[in-house]
Amino acid sequence: MSGSGAATGEDKKPDQGGAHINLKVKDQNGNEVFFRIKRKTQLKKLMNAYCDRQSVDPKSIVFLFDGRGIPAEKTPDELEMEDGDEIDAMLHQSGGSAI
Repeated sequence: MSGSGAATGEDKKPDQGGAHINLKVKDQNGNEVFFRIKRKTQLKKLMNAYCDRQSVDPKSIVFLFDGRGIPAEKTPDELEMEDGDEIDAMLHQSGGSAI
């Protein structure tokens, strides 16, 4: 009888099982913005929220994880992100021809 109570107790703590993940978005100036999202949520939601918070055009920012661009439709689970991971938000460089 006592064994069944322990199993249901674990089921009632979704965060302990890792349903959410805390991610840090860092810009080129070293400013950090923290987000807590579900592991199955597409990262475009985080990207849009970051751009809204910073009042920047989403098309002007490139988001990188481990030095690679992040596809907006991917989830933290699909990219094997861990709690506390850092995403870099870089201003999109266009042009740059030397004279």
